[in-house]
Amino acid sequence: MNDNKWWKSAVIYQIYPRSFADSNHDGIGDLQGIISKLDYLENLGIDAVWLSPVCKSPQDDNGYDISDYQDIDPMFGTLEDMDELIKEAGKRNIRIIMDLVLNHSSDEHYWFKEAKKSRENPYHDYYVWRDGAEGTPPNDMRAAFGGSAWEWVPEIKQYYFHQFAVKQPDLNWENPKLRKEIYTMINWWIEKGVGGFRLDVIDQIAKEPDKRITNNGPRLHEFLRELSKETFQKADLVTVGEAWGATTELAKLYSNPDNSELSMVFQFEHICLDQLEGKEKWDLAPLPFLRLKEVFGRWQEELFEKGWNSLFWNNHDLPRIVSRWGNDGKYRVESAKMLAILLHGMQGTPYIYQGEELGMTNAAYEIEEYRDIETLNLYKERLENGYAKEEVMRSIHAKSRDNARTPMQWNDEKNAGFTEGTPWIKLNPNYKEINAAKQVNDRNSIFSCYKELIRFRKQYPVFVRGNFQMLLANHESIFAYIREDDQTQLLVICNFYDQTVDCPYKMPGEDMRLLISNYKDTDQNFILRPYEARMYLGEK
Repeated sequence: MNDNKWWKSAVIYQIYPRSFADSNHDGIGDLQGIISKLDYLENLGIDAVWLSPVCKSPQDDNGYDISDYQDIDPMFGTLEDMDELIKEAGKRNIRIIMDLVLNHSSDEHYWFKEAKKSRENPYHDYYVWRDGAEGTPPNDMRAAFGGSAWEWVPEIKQYYFHQFAVKQPDLNWENPKLRKEIYTMINWWIEKGVGGFRLDVIDQIAKEPDKRITNNGPRLHEFLRELSKETFQKADLVTVGEAWGATTELAKLYSNPDNSELSMVFQFEHICLDQLEGKEKWDLAPLPFLRLKEVFGRWQEELFEKGWNSLFWNNHDLPRIVSRWGNDGKYRVESAKMLAILLHGMQGTPYIYQGEELGMTNAAYEIEEYRDIETLNLYKERLENGYAKEEVMRSIHAKSRDNARTPMQWNDEKNAGFTEGTPWIKLNPNYKEINAAKQVNDRNSIFSCYKELIRFRKQYPVFVRGNFQMLLANHESIFAYIREDDQTQLLVICNFYDQTVDCPYKMPGEDMRLLISNYKDTDQNFILRPYEARMYLGEK
C-alpha cells in the first residue's frame, strides 16, 4: 500500500471563513483574518486548511452558490489576498484546500444568465432543462432545502432543475464543453498553488432527474475519472468528495489507491444515526451506540488497503459534537477529549472543524437569531404542517447548521475577539469560558489534547498504516479497538457515557505505555470514569 502520500499522515483543519476572524471590522470573517491566525494553526500542528467557499457569490447559500469560480467574493477580500494566504500558509507548511461546488452554480453566474436567454444559446445546455407548462413541473421531485426541484423560466418556457436552493441551478455534466470549462478553471487554481480540493455533493453530478436519480448516477465514476485525469493527477493534491450516498463499496471506487478518482470521500453513515429511521435529520432519535461502533468498524475494516477513510465529527453543516454525542455541561472537557481520542486513533485523515479543538458547543437561539436558509425554511414548513413550535425549536437547537457557524471564540473580550464590528450572526454567549486564549498554554486543555493527537499521527506509523480490530463490540458503554502494524500496537479504550463502568477488557501490562488520556490521574485499573478515554502504545 502506498503510504507516502502526504495526506495520509496529515490532519486537516476546516475554516468557515465568515465566522473565523474579521480583519476589517465589518462583522464578517475574511482572508486577512485567516492570515492573522496562521500562527495559531501552526501551533496546533495541522497540515492543511480546507476553506469553505470564498469564491464570488450572491451568498444565497453562504457561498455554495458560486457566480464566478475564478474570483474571490469581496466580503472575504481579493485574489491578491488569496495569493497571500497560499504563500503565508506555505511558509508554515500548511496547504490551502479550496471548496469547489461543481454540481451547481449560482443563477447569477454568467453561464446561467446566458443559458436562460434562449434555447439556442451556447450556454443553455450547461444546465438541466425540461419542457413543461407553467404550474405543472416535469415531476414531483423535491429540493433539499424545501419546495419543488423545478423552477419555471417564463422567457424560454422551460423548467430548470435545482437540487438545492432556487438560486442554485444544477450543472449538466453530460455536456463535454461544460466539463472542459470546469477543468480549465481547476487547473487555474492548481497553478496558483492550492493543495487540494473538497468537492461539494460530488456524488450528484451524474443526476438523471427523469429517472429520479440524484446521487450515484450511472456515469458518476466515468465523470470522476475524467475529472481526475484532466486536473488532480497533474499535482500532489488531496481531494475529498462529499458523498452522502456513499457505501464502503462505492468508497473503494472513489478512493482507489490507484489515484484514478479522489483521495477519499466524506461519508455520513455514522452522522445520520441519531434520527428516526427513514425520516429527516430533524426527526430526533437517541444515538444507537452499538450501530455507531458497527458503522465505524465496517468502514475501517473494509477500506483497509483498498481505499482511504476521512475521519470527522463536525463540519459547517453539522451540530457541535460535544453537544450532540458528548456532554456540553459538567463533562464538557472530558467528553470533548474522549471524542477526539476515539476518532484520531483510527485509520484515515482526520478533519478538525474550527472551534472543535476548543470544545465549542451548540447555541440555542431564538428563531429570529438564525441565519441559515435550511433552518428558516424548516421552521416555516413544519409550523405550516402543524408541528408544535417547541418541538420544531428542539430540532433546530439540536441540528441547525448555524450551530457550527457561530463566530470562532478567540478570547473573552468584546465579540470573543472575532470582530470589532457587529457579528453577522450572534456569538455563543459561553465564549467567556470557552475560548482559545484560555487553552493554548494550558497543558490540560482540549486544545492541547488535539495538539498531542496531531503530533502522534506524525510520530507513529501505526496511526497511518495499522489495521483495525474492534474490541467489546456488544458493550453498551465502551468503544475500544486495537490498531496494529508489524512493529507496534495501539490500544484505544473509551467510555462513551457519563456513568462509571467496569472495563471487561484486560488492561495492558508493562509492555504498553499510556500515550494519552483525558484524566490527569490515570492508573492501570479496570474502572472507567465518565467519558474516560485512554490510548496505549506498545512494541510487538
